[in-house]
Amino acid sequence: MRYYIGIDLGTSAVKILLVDAAGTVVRTVTKEYPLYFPHPGWSEQEPDDWWNAVSEGIRELTKDACAENICGIGTAGQMHGLVVLDEKDEVIRPAILWNDGRTSAETAWLNEKIGREKLSLLTANIAFAGFTAPKILWMAKNEPENFARIAKIMLPKDYINYRLTGVHACDYSDASGMLLLDVKNRCWSEEMLEICGVKRGQMPQLFESFDVIGTVTPGIAESLGLPPSVKVVAGAGDNAAAAVGTGTAEDGSCNISLGTSGTIFIVSDSFRMDPNNALHAFAHAGGNYHLMGCMLSAASCNKWFCSDILKTEDYEAEQAGITEEMLGTDSVFFLPYLMGERSPINDTDARGTFIGMTMDTSRCDMVQAVLEGVAFAIRDSFEVAKSLGLAIESSKLCGGGAKSPLWQKILANVLNIPLDIPEAEEGPGYGAAMLAMTAGGEYPDVKTCAETLVKIKTRINPDAALAARYEKQYHKFRKIYPAVKELFQEVKE
Repeated sequence: MRYYIGIDLGTSAVKILLVDAAGTVVRTVTKEYPLYFPHPGWSEQEPDDWWNAVSEGIRELTKDACAENICGIGTAGQMHGLVVLDEKDEVIRPAILWNDGRTSAETAWLNEKIGREKLSLLTANIAFAGFTAPKILWMAKNEPENFARIAKIMLPKDYINYRLTGVHACDYSDASGMLLLDVKNRCWSEEMLEICGVKRGQMPQLFESFDVIGTVTPGIAESLGLPPSVKVVAGAGDNAAAAVGTGTAEDGSCNISLGTSGTIFIVSDSFRMDPNNALHAFAHAGGNYHLMGCMLSAASCNKWFCSDILKTEDYEAEQAGITEEMLGTDSVFFLPYLMGERSPINDTDARGTFIGMTMDTSRCDMVQAVLEGVAFAIRDSFEVAKSLGLAIESSKLCGGGAKSPLWQKILANVLNIPLDIPEAEEGPGYGAAMLAMTAGGEYPDVKTCAETLVKIKTRINPDAALAARYEKQYHKFRKIYPAVKELFQEVKE
C-alpha cells in the first residue's frame, strides 16, 4: 500500500496525517508550538518551532509504519505570514503572522497612495493588514538593517517545504494572499515588487499546488526515517487546502470554515473579482480560482469567551443550556472583531463588542451571542457573494467550530442554506495529502480526487421558522458596526 503525508501548519499547532492511497487516514499526530505577542496587536512565531514540531511529528507518525512506502508529502499552512531568510538561508527575524495588526499605516498607504484601483489592477485585491506586502513595507521602515539582509521572502508552509527539499517554492493559492501576485495571470507582479522594494530574485519560484517541487534531501530523509524518493508538492494555503479536503473543487461549490479564523470560499473555473474588494480574489489549489471572505476571529471568539472569560474548557456544557426556543430571539449581540476585521469591513481598529445586556442577561445569552455573532459576520461576506450574482445553494462546513451541532444549526439558519458535514474532518491536512496523491498519479486531477474521496456524513437543513427569526436578527446586527465604528478609533487612542 502506498502512503502520503499531509501537513497542516496552523497558528497554534501542526497536524500531520498519514493517508493511504485509498484516502483512509491511518494516523494523525499534533504538535503545538508557542505564539508570541511582543506588543499589543502583534503576532509572531519562530519558524524553527514549526520545523521542530513538523520533524518530530513525522518521526512519530511513521514510527512502526511502512515508511518505505511513503510516496509524497503535501503541506498546507497559515497564509500571509512573512518569513525572511538571509543569504545563508537562515531566518532573520520571527515570522510576522496573518493576524498581526501592526501594519495599519502601511495598509492605508497602499490603499490610499498607491490606490485601490491600481492594486486591484495589479493583484486583483486591495491591501489588508494581514497581507504580506504591508509587512514587508513595515519591515523596511522599522527594521532597515534586517530588511537589507533579505535574500528570500517566504510564506510559513513554504519554509517547511524548503527545509524538506532545499527548494524555495510557493504555490499560486498561497501567493495570492501576499498582494504581490498578479492573480489573473498567475505570476509575480513586477510593479508590486518594485513598490515594496523587493527584487524578483528574492521571491520563490511559483508552482501549481499539485506540482512536485522536489524530493526530500538525503539528510532529511535519513533524519525523518523517509525514503529519499519521497516527492514534495508545492501545497496550498490553508483555506484552499481545506476546500480541497472537503471536496470543494468544482465551479460554484462553496466551503465555510469555522477555525481560528472564519472563511467562506467559493470556487470559480474562470477568474472573477469583487469590484468593491470586500472578497478576496485568489487562485485555487486545483488550477482554477476562488472568491473568499475571511474574518479574523471565528472559533477563537468562542475559545476566548469560554476559556479566558468564563474559565472553562467545557464548550459543550456552555452550549447545553441554549434551547431551541432561545435561538433567533436573543437581545444580546456580539461583534466578533477581537483582532480587528478583514472581510468585508477591512477595519484594523474594529473590536469585539457586546451590546444589549440587561440585569437578567444570563451566561447562556452571552455564549449564544458569541456563536450568533460569528455566524452573522460570515453572512456579511455571504451577502457580498450574492450581490455579485453568485447563487450559493449549499455549502460544506469544516473547522473546529463545525463540530458543534448547535453552531451548525445556527449557521445553517442564519445563511438559510443546507450545510454538508464531510465524513473526514481533517481539514487542510487532508487536502494537502490529496494534492500529494494527485501528484503521485493516484488521480488524474484534484477535482477527480475530491469527487472520489470526500463523502458527506450529515446535511444540516435550515428550518423556515428559525431562518425567518434569524433574518430579523441579522438586520439588527448589521446596524451595530456602522453605529459604533467611529468609537473604535477613539477607544484605541
